[in-house]
Amino acid sequence: MSKKAKSAVKKVKLVNKTSRKARKTSKKGVQKQYKVINWKEYNQALVDRGNFMLWISEEVIEQWRHENKANKVGRPFVYSDRAIETILTLRELFRLTYRNTEGFVKGIIGLMRIEVAIPDFTTLAKRAKHLSVALNASKVKGPVFLVVDSTGLKVYGEGEWKVRKHGWSKRRTWRKLHLAIDAETQEIVAEVLTDNATDDAAVVDELLDQTRNKTGKFGGDGAYDKWKVYETLSQRGITPIIPPRRDAKIKRHGNRKSAPLPRDEAIRGCRKLGRAEWKRKVGYHRRSLAETAMYRMKTLLGPTLKNRNEDAQKTEARLRCKILNHFTKLGLPNFTFE
Repeated sequence: MSKKAKSAVKKVKLVNKTSRKARKTSKKGVQKQYKVINWKEYNQALVDRGNFMLWISEEVIEQWRHENKANKVGRPFVYSDRAIETILTLRELFRLTYRNTEGFVKGIIGLMRIEVAIPDFTTLAKRAKHLSVALNASKVKGPVFLVVDSTGLKVYGEGEWKVRKHGWSKRRTWRKLHLAIDAETQEIVAEVLTDNATDDAAVVDELLDQTRNKTGKFGGDGAYDKWKVYETLSQRGITPIIPPRRDAKIKRHGNRKSAPLPRDEAIRGCRKLGRAEWKRKVGYHRRSLAETAMYRMKTLLGPTLKNRNEDAQKTEARLRCKILNHFTKLGLPNFTFE
């Protein structure tokens, strides 16, 4: 390489290094960072997440036996739904198998010196198929901003490292978990577990039916840019915050006497302001809270489903959502950007 070429390479490296430093600093030359301002409360919330006494309370022990008030064919239940749900919650919280869960709960009950019978692993597996679980999302006043998205939970298949190095050689399959998050409280207010081929827009009605609070705005990505979604939101009086496709065409032009369609207004906004500026103006980026919830769930509770039965998988996914809501209520970090 000639001296002139070496000199040019050095100049390019110097320019790149200077530009990187400039991007990292503000106008005053001080690098801005996210700073947690409630470390004491957040640290205690993280500690409390591992306290199993939050899950096995005196109230749970009092309701341990099933009352069997309803008429039922066959042998009556021994354990209440509350007891089964508590044990299965511990199973999800500590990522245990059914047999490990049986032994784990026996150990806890023994340490607590409580004389109650513990269901065996087959009872847990059977009852998990028919268990009804409430998400226990907070009740809030006024309409909420609902953000939705979906993620995949692996049922079985080879690991990511093996597939990356050698390709996949066995069957792999996932379940698709659709979540609806309250953007203000960051709690999961609705969830639906489907097969991996189900369209995101197909479960919007079911998600909205599960929400207890009135929905004012609905934020979703381009997968929800479908007329059936807009029609559903219009019937319920909900404002859509959905980016239209880049090649989207206006359906109802301005020379019509009827009111403009929300999708047409979004297209006009993108054309006038630009796509990025329109997203900032309407608050579209709050939708990322749904992705944050999915990341938290997979990191804390795992990216795979342990059950093989579809009904048990739905219970498993719903229990994870309930656990995540409980973690959210315990405390989240508050940030400042300075």
